[in-house]
Amino acid sequence: MACALTQGYTLDCRDSLGGITEVYFIEKGNVSSTTEASGVITAITKGAGKVFRKYELVPGTSSLTENINANVQNGTVFYAAELSIILNKLQANTRNEILLLAQNTLVAVVGDNNGKYWYLGKVHGLNMSGGNGATGTAQGDRSGYTLTFSASESALAPEVASGIIAGLTA
Repeated sequence: MACALTQGYTLDCRDSLGGITEVYFIEKGNVSSTTEASGVITAITKGAGKVFRKYELVPGTSSLTENINANVQNGTVFYAAELSIILNKLQANTRNEILLLAQNTLVAVVGDNNGKYWYLGKVHGLNMSGGNGATGTAQGDRSGYTLTFSASESALAPEVASGIIAGLTA
């Protein structure tokens, strides 16, 4: 059989956390290659002078979801990633950057609360698919932006080796 299973799954310690802490964005055209082995990216080659831009996220506000889409009758399966981030405070410089995010096809490296990193948009890219800016109503409400990005790929997002994260912004 061509698609033979290779391992089982064993319950272990309950020490996993939800949520994401940071996102690194770059225009897809500025990544010339990645090196991947067994679902882990160990190198990302960027164009000369190009860098990923780091977005720090307020704890407990942002998320990454990957939906598995399969059609048994057609023999197809694909994976739809949805990244939702919150940026607090309505301000001109954030507004201007959102305009650029919306105009580009991107790739993103998403850091989670377990110290793991995930690569989105590897083949087809990641695009802003929705969002809003809002003032809130009461003084304690959020004044800021909610942004949604979507990607559709033939595989789940690969993990990114933590040892290469520092080099993303250099």
